[in-house]
Amino acid sequence: MRKEVKVNGTRAVHAGERRAKAHHAVAHPIVATATYTFETSAGIGDHFEGRVERNEYGRYGNPTVRAAELKLAALDGAEDAACFSSGMAAITTTLLALLGQGDHVVMTRDCYRRTRQFVIKTLARYGVEATLVDPGDYAGLEGAIRPGRTRLIVAESPTNPYLRVADLERLVAIKDRYDGVSLFIDSTFATPINQRPVEWGVDLVTHSCTKYLGGHNDLLAGVVCGRAALVEQVREFRGVLGCVLDPHAAYLLIRGTKTLELRVGRQNATGLAVARFLEQQPRVKEVFYPGLEGHPDHAVAKAQMSGFGGVVSFLVDADLDGTSAFVDACRIPQIGPSLGGVESLIMQPTLISFYHLTPQQRREVGARDNLVRLSLGIEDTQDILDDLAQALTALERA
Repeated sequence: MRKEVKVNGTRAVHAGERRAKAHHAVAHPIVATATYTFETSAGIGDHFEGRVERNEYGRYGNPTVRAAELKLAALDGAEDAACFSSGMAAITTTLLALLGQGDHVVMTRDCYRRTRQFVIKTLARYGVEATLVDPGDYAGLEGAIRPGRTRLIVAESPTNPYLRVADLERLVAIKDRYDGVSLFIDSTFATPINQRPVEWGVDLVTHSCTKYLGGHNDLLAGVVCGRAALVEQVREFRGVLGCVLDPHAAYLLIRGTKTLELRVGRQNATGLAVARFLEQQPRVKEVFYPGLEGHPDHAVAKAQMSGFGGVVSFLVDADLDGTSAFVDACRIPQIGPSLGGVESLIMQPTLISFYHLTPQQRREVGARDNLVRLSLGIEDTQDILDDLAQALTALERA
């Protein structure tokens, strides 16, 4: 069933912020304090018994951070949200908060490599077992569930770097057939503008706010949005671990989110134009982009997303060194490992994400020597196309 994604720039600008702010400011203030004081001893009880809404210590809450959380919850259509010092802090804290010894996780094999590492290696040390399943294998995923022991299904959509799109409706239907199972989706590549998993029945959604939500390559942050009871569990555990978001970074996140709809709209358009252009180039062997009709998950993406994002991955018809020559010949995108900012970035996953692996290990994780990931910024679309054309021409001459 197709759901219409509500793209709402007004919500991006105003949600989570009080209209009347301190000192009559337009921008939300940065509350730069680690400790909060009480006017009287009686006020302490009012705080701990929930009669007043306030903070006691910076590890448990901050007004600037709370405004960012409320804004992101509104964008995702979630009951609540909790922010963290990085995207990985959001993921690891959530997993630690919701899992314990003897529990079991089912995870798709194409999740972010650090998420896989944490689930397979770190959680295993604490008695949590995991089963990996191939993307798109929904029968295998359901078959991996251990009734009474499986607590989480973890997936990413779209994935990095091959941009596979999970069928959220099917995943929700699977988890609903088993008591005690929750669904946790990393929706960083989609953003709430292109995809809102909560509206499909997903329990928890995470974003690396470092990417599109911040949007300017100048902050580290993460968020978990979803059902209030689960988010509260995660928030309480965050207070123990201490991986809180700094109020200055929260201010940048609030500011960046205000232009999210505008930026993602441009990146969607450029992404589709670049993918279609690359499809026609003789020195490009294959293009991975869910907006293309030949993508294995195109029908699913078309049904549950309003745009296909600003990341395009593709295979260059060259070896490792030839692919590096193409990357080096690009004049607009800078070589770097992140994505989602206003500046375009380009990378070979083999050289950045998997540099220390052997060729055999790279092949096992799908890191091909000629794979390129291009994260599009907000530069003029035609300028990007012209730049890619000249870089491909330089490769041809070489």
